[in-house]
Amino acid sequence: MTAGDGAPARRPRVFVTRRLPGDALDRLAREAEVDLWPGDVPPPYDALVEHAARADALICLLTDRIDAALIDAAPALRVISTVAVGYDNIDVAAATRRGIPVGNTPGVLTETTADLAFALILATARRIVDADRFVRDGLWRTWDPNLLLGYDVYGATLGIIGFGKIGRAVARRAHGFGMRVLCTTRTQIDGPAAPAQSVALDDLLRASDFVSLHVPLTPDTTRMIGERELRLMKPTAILINTARGGVIDQPALVRALSEGWIAGAGLDVAAVEPVPPGDALLRAPNTVLLPHIGSASHATRERMAAMAVDNTLAALRNEPLPNRVGSG
Repeated sequence: MTAGDGAPARRPRVFVTRRLPGDALDRLAREAEVDLWPGDVPPPYDALVEHAARADALICLLTDRIDAALIDAAPALRVISTVAVGYDNIDVAAATRRGIPVGNTPGVLTETTADLAFALILATARRIVDADRFVRDGLWRTWDPNLLLGYDVYGATLGIIGFGKIGRAVARRAHGFGMRVLCTTRTQIDGPAAPAQSVALDDLLRASDFVSLHVPLTPDTTRMIGERELRLMKPTAILINTARGGVIDQPALVRALSEGWIAGAGLDVAAVEPVPPGDALLRAPNTVLLPHIGSASHATRERMAAMAVDNTLAALRNEPLPNRVGSG
């Protein structure tokens, strides 16, 4: 391919903020110059701006802050593609003002994240992590009728806050455990695919043995679970969060766990990630903490990378993004 004056056409430059699983980057490299951040931690913000300033496209992760200042510093930028469903780390309004489409990876991680949410329900209720540590630490001396008592999942009541694709997938799993499922949605949900009863949030919190969060992080959902909501829950209840850390008032949760307002928590996300050393959350009792691995299966992460590259290549070809934020 040549430019109009006979010189070779410049290949578009794509800055990718982390190595991705699968072969998606190899496919990208056949059509573009790939500027791949070499580290296994996110690029510092100054480096992010520096590399984006020279890029025609940006493939980022949820750990990268893509704000208005960065977008303004990247005059050639034609697309921002995140390897994630959520995009609260991107100033979509600033991108839109520049005419830069933003792509994400919806749908692909629904079942994988629902698997993890249910794994957290089971692990926290039955104290799986505590039991594993108990054995490894050499503390297992005999069978004891009072050892590591937990809570039954089968037949319990599960409250799902946010009844979108992932919430409904969790409900389907709960159905197999004979659970009664409550949800926060405006309409009654019936049928074998996702049996659930729509109730008000306060009623859900009072009635549920397990509360699982599946809402995006927005101004309306930020710290939606605070002291008031935690005090409404049963003292035997367990809170599960595979959404975003910011939807919980984390200091209030630490108090709830430490003072016994609720029985436990299973968290794949935190208000600050990674959780800083010495953070009170690390000392909270009856808590299972995971490093934001809701979508971390080989197949799902490879598909997410492929979707992000698909979005990027479409924009560079002047085609509509297959998955554009705000397109419905």
